[in-house]
Amino acid sequence: MTVALIAVPKKRSASARAKEDAARGIKRVAQNRRARHDYEILETYECGVALQGAEVKSLRAGQASLQDAYARIDDGEAWLVGAHLAPYEYTSGYGGFEPNRPRKLLLHRDQIDELSGIVSQKALTLIPLSIYFKDGRAKVEIALARGRRLYDKRHAIAERDATREAQRTIKEYQSR
Repeated sequence: MTVALIAVPKKRSASARAKEDAARGIKRVAQNRRARHDYEILETYECGVALQGAEVKSLRAGQASLQDAYARIDDGEAWLVGAHLAPYEYTSGYGGFEPNRPRKLLLHRDQIDELSGIVSQKALTLIPLSIYFKDGRAKVEIALARGRRLYDKRHAIAERDATREAQRTIKEYQSR
């Protein structure tokens, strides 16, 4: 009996990703979990984000949400829209900020021009995948993405299940 083994890319577990991030000096604050389900990710970009003082403290406390957030390019500038940063509890008066205000994304001019051209020509969108601290600076990972339809989502789920089953079969075969 011959068994055909399929080369399947190995996916990392959440704990493995966390260890890898810690080794690179990255502390994840918020993730957009629905993004990878609702969109087909084509390309990712890392960019800085312009924050006010208390917003940084709120982020460090882990009080951020990327649900329903997106990025857009207006007048040659990139903006993060719809991201919610809860007000920092120890701030009053002068240090307060609007939780849902648009925040400027810090990208190079050529990256902004490239993204602007791609988004305007094709039916693509910019969505934030995660907010994290890298070497003490707040970063946002944005993705150039195409929306998935319901049947695309079903296909992705079926493909993921088939990959898991293939991994299980390989593991069982190797353990014999």
